[in-house]
Amino acid sequence: MRIAIVSNFDHTGVINRFGQPCPDEYRPGGTIESLVAALQEGGHETLLCEGDKRLLAALERLMPPDPQARPSGFVFNAAEGIQGEYRYSHVPAMLELAGVPYTGSSPLGHGLAQDKVLTKRLLRDAGVPTPNFCVMRRGTESTGDLRFPVVVKSRLEECSLGLKLVHEPAQLRQAVEEAVAQYGQDALVEEYIEGREIYVALIGNGELEVLPLVEQDFGDRELRLFTSEDKQNITGTTLQEICPAQIGRNLATMLGDVSVATFRACQCRDYARVDLRIDRSGQPFVLEINAMPWLGTTSIYALAATTAGYSYPSLVNRILDVAHTRYYGIGVP
Repeated sequence: MRIAIVSNFDHTGVINRFGQPCPDEYRPGGTIESLVAALQEGGHETLLCEGDKRLLAALERLMPPDPQARPSGFVFNAAEGIQGEYRYSHVPAMLELAGVPYTGSSPLGHGLAQDKVLTKRLLRDAGVPTPNFCVMRRGTESTGDLRFPVVVKSRLEECSLGLKLVHEPAQLRQAVEEAVAQYGQDALVEEYIEGREIYVALIGNGELEVLPLVEQDFGDRELRLFTSEDKQNITGTTLQEICPAQIGRNLATMLGDVSVATFRACQCRDYARVDLRIDRSGQPFVLEINAMPWLGTTSIYALAATTAGYSYPSLVNRILDVAHTRYYGIGVP
């Protein structure tokens, strides 16, 4: 099958420069090359495409409609967007408009998952535990009954951008002001959950497969948060992940159920990763869901999959198969 891998590495393919640009930190190296190799190993013809104003013309050349008007190809979506709000939804919206099938969540699912505030409101409505929170723009708004320490993060960004741990109310204003000024959006302020950090990778749609749980090992480090500096490997220290996490069966089942409920509440599709904390009493709290988790060969998602018995190529082609089944009712021919 013809597969176009769509990403956003060249940010020049726009009509105007407008709105908040996608941060450079969103571009982990080597992922696209690994996806291409995995799909080619699966027997597919591949083409790299930029998710910009030229995308639809490129796809029309690669996969013209057949006489039955059925698409002759598929998109593996790895595009984070170029600029503006809810960037993850931009390429899926273009593909919906053009009638091109693709992997991953819909524009709505990406928007709900990217907006941490909407995510938390949906989780509360669904009865899924998440830390208490408020939304701030100035840092002087009332925190209500929030207990310190709190975590400040940008409302719409990924990769822990703008993340700060604030121990005292007097420090809150500066942390919020910095996050708002740097990313041009509200700040989410939520209670810090002291405890274990767990990642749950999911794959599927109707019947979700919960991959082995991954725990972030902070060692003896005082700051027990996975920061953007850690993710960019610029802290000078390397954190390790433990997979499978050493968690009892009952708690592991609860974490899986909570993660599936989060996936459903945010209307995700095909695959996602849920990030949680477990407090000292054993209560899980969902921090957020990533509707397009990093799929590099050394990623947390890939670690969970390989622990489950997938090879990296079989994982990538499994995601494609899940998406194909969602569209056509059968796996990839």
